[in-house]
Amino acid sequence: MSKKSENIVCHFYLDTTERCKIVDKHLRILASKHIEAKFCKVNAEKCPFLTQRLRIKVIPSIALIKDSKTKDYIVGFTDLGNCDDFSTEMIEWRIAQSGAIDYSGDLLTPPDNKKRQFFENKNKTIKSSRAYDSDSSDGLDD
Repeated sequence: MSKKSENIVCHFYLDTTERCKIVDKHLRILASKHIEAKFCKVNAEKCPFLTQRLRIKVIPSIALIKDSKTKDYIVGFTDLGNCDDFSTEMIEWRIAQSGAIDYSGDLLTPPDNKKRQFFENKNKTIKSSRAYDSDSSDGLDD
């Protein structure tokens, strides 16, 4: 991708996908804020070799590269709260976990999940079969 940059945030996208436009909007904001990393986007249809080599199967996907090694991937919106209206801070926090960008906040606590974490901790004290159900998409099924 780029041999000159130590840190790369690479968005694999398709022009026809609405969720790719959402990711692109957030990455544009972060690119101007985090000059320590190179932000780029790759049309997955036009670069099948690279897409296959990096095993990109879900669009949008973001490859996070640190010191010329792919450290992590953000695949779809699962790590971003499973919703389309996640904040720029949420994707910034998630990218920072790979070390590809500098982050001044707490890497252990997602910015959008502070309220949610309170409720999850409460549920764990109550012996509930749902407290450990990680397979549901948003935890609000039923």
